[in-house]
Amino acid sequence: MSERVGTFDGVHRRNLSKLLGLVHLEGPLSRARLTAATGLNRSTVAALAGELVELGLVEERAPDPTNRVGRPSPVIAPHPGVTAVAVNPEVDAVTIAAVGLDGRIPVRERIEVDHLVSPEETARLVAEEIGRWRSGVLRRARIVAVGLAVPGLVRASDGLVRFAPHLEWRDAPLRTLVEEATGLPTVVGNDASLGAMAEHLFGAGRGVDDIIYLNGGASGIGGGLIVHGLAVGGAGGYAGEFGQNRPGIASADDRRRPGGVLEDEVSRARLLEVAGLAAADEPTLAAALAASDSPDVAAELARQRRILSTALANAVNVLNPSLVVLGGFLATVAGSDPDALATAVAEQAMPAAAEDLDVRVAALGEDRLAIGAAELAFQALLEDPLQVA
Repeated sequence: MSERVGTFDGVHRRNLSKLLGLVHLEGPLSRARLTAATGLNRSTVAALAGELVELGLVEERAPDPTNRVGRPSPVIAPHPGVTAVAVNPEVDAVTIAAVGLDGRIPVRERIEVDHLVSPEETARLVAEEIGRWRSGVLRRARIVAVGLAVPGLVRASDGLVRFAPHLEWRDAPLRTLVEEATGLPTVVGNDASLGAMAEHLFGAGRGVDDIIYLNGGASGIGGGLIVHGLAVGGAGGYAGEFGQNRPGIASADDRRRPGGVLEDEVSRARLLEVAGLAAADEPTLAAALAASDSPDVAAELARQRRILSTALANAVNVLNPSLVVLGGFLATVAGSDPDALATAVAEQAMPAAAEDLDVRVAALGEDRLAIGAAELAFQALLEDPLQVA
């Protein structure tokens, strides 16, 4: 009997997870659509939806009045109060955002810094921000976890930040520090890998199973891989460090650092310099470059496109993706002349590997890392709503 009860409990939890995952990924869905998507019968879906409502994870809404075909079916939507806190520590700022299970970002704070933040300072800033939000904009929210997107090597097994070179962190127990400071469950991942996840689930890579994602930030260039629909982390979770590769540079005049890696040559700092900015967030930098008629700006964007195209062609030859997604300042570099970049990649890649290749900029813009970090934070809840609830 106990074995049968255990089996039933496992199936029940998986079904709850399936329903919650669907409304999280797809948005509000009618019970009729959930029945069709899950293959469960209507009464089971109704019971599962009711249980998720009782757990405070979804809410049931009246049927869409514009849908007059067939019997009206109640709509199930993620509860707007279920929230994760997403954090991205960088060399010039710590960005903290609240992300709802419904994908909304009700509040975001970019805390600019004039020094390299330590893991301990990061944990303190996160705790202070959460404290302010809980007495204000998030006073009715249910914060389930904190997710951190870190520009460095993060050990998958325990979230230890092995090495974040630009932040000068080594073997930083960031997860433990933030859990102790906030009292909330905490997860840590590589920023670019989380950006890849976000774009795959909700952005430019939605519905695409083989993706190379490159993220350009203040700390350099990282990457993420989606292969056959699954994120590829490597043996320790360190896969995707495209910024540390050494691309071939055809013209000596294009090289800025002898023996430099990709992120030395394709650099946000160099773009800030030609734009005449000391610091800027992504939209501000992109706008300044787009508005400039300076020959130096045009020349630097063209130089970085040439080098980036070679790095992308090498990656395409190795991984044969159907899509390349570029985020952060790389989206600005690509967007300055997308046809030139795509043509240069195709010219340098093996023809068969580049067939039907699409190169896109990240659709989620500056939200991509927050959404990716929140997705990691929501993972335990989505996998087992009963355990977390």
